[in-house]
Amino acid sequence: MSTLHQIALTFTKNVGDHLAKVLVSYCGSAEAVFEASPEKLLHIPGIGPSFIKGLDFTEPLKRAQKELEFIERNDIKVLFYGDAAYPKRLKNCSDSPALLYYKGNADLNQARVVNVVGTRQATDYGKQLCHDLIEDLKPYGVLVASGLAYGIDIAAHKECLAMDMPTVGVFAHGLDRIYPAQHRLVADKMLNKGGWLTEFPSDTIPDRENFPKRNRIVAGMADATIVVEAGIKGGALITAEIANSYNRDVFAFPGRVTDEYSTGCNFLIRNHKAALLTSGADLAFVLGWEKTGGEVKPQAQLMLPIDLSPNESLIFETIRQNAGQLGIDDLAIKTNLPLSQLAMNLLNLEMQGFVNSLPGKTYRVN
Repeated sequence: MSTLHQIALTFTKNVGDHLAKVLVSYCGSAEAVFEASPEKLLHIPGIGPSFIKGLDFTEPLKRAQKELEFIERNDIKVLFYGDAAYPKRLKNCSDSPALLYYKGNADLNQARVVNVVGTRQATDYGKQLCHDLIEDLKPYGVLVASGLAYGIDIAAHKECLAMDMPTVGVFAHGLDRIYPAQHRLVADKMLNKGGWLTEFPSDTIPDRENFPKRNRIVAGMADATIVVEAGIKGGALITAEIANSYNRDVFAFPGRVTDEYSTGCNFLIRNHKAALLTSGADLAFVLGWEKTGGEVKPQAQLMLPIDLSPNESLIFETIRQNAGQLGIDDLAIKTNLPLSQLAMNLLNLEMQGFVNSLPGKTYRVN
């Protein structure tokens, strides 16, 4: 696919993330969208005469050319939603960005990814929790994502750097700037083992409306959201809410009922929007993680599926071919089945005794 046309598609008037994916799906590539006749485009669901009338690719291509020159000068990668390097967990979210800009060397699709979020007014209690959490997660080979903001975000990034763990900052602006500017030194160090990620092109400033959009990327690219310390209002609770809407695991550290910046965490736990967390070991247990480099346990003998439906057979074989164990998000991607249909078939397989559900929305063949 042409990177120029992928970028230009995001600059095209009245083309959002969903429609961009639809257009590419029907036309075969971003470049083919620009070459398609109005008659062909009109056959695509959601495209009408008014859209065709207002369609003008001249300016989007000019802006894309400028952006392409910027990313080539600054060693930035363009990750289109169909690319192998695009975060697969995020791709499974209905409102995922059609395109991301990435600078760094961390694998956004490594086996274990979490995000750590919290208040911008972190207390000593919150900072200590952050230190202990990251230290606990180090043996599990985890990539940690956050938003490079004041407070818990920057504390998580710093702890990862101190412990030589990969960490990615997700921005609410283009990669031509760092916000807040005081975090430039930390951000630069993150490029050595981690990176910067955004959906926004250069010259995009950190406007207020960009932060909720950023938060959906933070939530969607991870297996779990961890709220370390948070008030009753703020971006951390928004991220937790988004993660819940994606059917992802959410965890929160409790605090004293009198502490202002624990009210958000206590609210999430009290309302069953987050599991109570006391350490990284709790997280690893719930998600069924084993420490990297540990002894590999022998696999149990597999049952043979009999009289399964085509979809049930597909799901069973997909899990079996992936070391006999697979998370529901990966399973949805590999089988290309809607989550609702996938969940129904998994329940049938579980009731028949062919699979077991594990903590962390993971399934294992018996």
